[in-house]
Amino acid sequence: MTETTSVTSIAGRHALRRRRDRIRRWSWGVPLWILALVFLLPFAWMISTSLKPDVQAFAIPMQWVPRDPHWGNYTEVLFGENSILIPFGNSVCVAALRVLGELTTATLAGYAFAKLRFPGRGAVFVGYLATSLIPAQLLLVPRFVYFQKLSLYDTLWALILPGMFTVLGTFLMRQYFVSQPEEFAEAARLDGASEIQIFSRIYLPNAMPMISALAILTFVWSWNDYETPLVFLSTPENFTLPMGLTSFTDENGAMAAGLSMAASVISIVPILLVFLIFQRRFVAAMTESALK
Repeated sequence: MTETTSVTSIAGRHALRRRRDRIRRWSWGVPLWILALVFLLPFAWMISTSLKPDVQAFAIPMQWVPRDPHWGNYTEVLFGENSILIPFGNSVCVAALRVLGELTTATLAGYAFAKLRFPGRGAVFVGYLATSLIPAQLLLVPRFVYFQKLSLYDTLWALILPGMFTVLGTFLMRQYFVSQPEEFAEAARLDGASEIQIFSRIYLPNAMPMISALAILTFVWSWNDYETPLVFLSTPENFTLPMGLTSFTDENGAMAAGLSMAASVISIVPILLVFLIFQRRFVAAMTESALK
């Protein structure tokens, strides 16, 4: 009788705990779902507007699901007079080279600041970090003059080269390499491995989650950059996608809502794809950084 009562009591406690856990999940889950829906509303409006003629874009009351979807907006955006295909290709080229350059310089510099011993390492790193205190807008004019003298003005290289070196990228990789055990390098040196081999075969593979996170951040920064192309590009053939989105206007010079939203929908597809591809490593890097 006592054993039966004990088993019943344990089962009751487990059921109560499960009920409390369920209530706790719902108490957190429902507000988060509501918040997520609120953040998704602008994207839903963008997709809905991209399938409407301009005269219906701002109609009241709003029609979230168009009765007669106007797919011509996408055809016009892709193959019309102001096609975004060339700006789209320019953005892909700039983003890809910036990501490649950023990952190369950030991993090498981060490893050097974290694992190599050289005179003035701390002072150099602090000085490098201090450059991030300078507002980026203050550097636009000096860079403009500098690129003009180098004949790089109005070329994609004026966007690519500065984006290959960032303080944040070096800082993130340095912090990651600092957290890695020094015993790995010591054991490899005893086996006769060079510093390049230690970096490329031991530490670099372990840093793939952080490298993926940095790649996503760099790609998004490059893809959404509007200010830099506005200053350094003047030829429409060299425009990147953010500048190409500004070319859709109606006969009065106002924004053509349907065309602009269709182009905007297309512009967010690469960001979604990059995030979906690297999502697991990005989450792993953020989780590992939080735990450390």
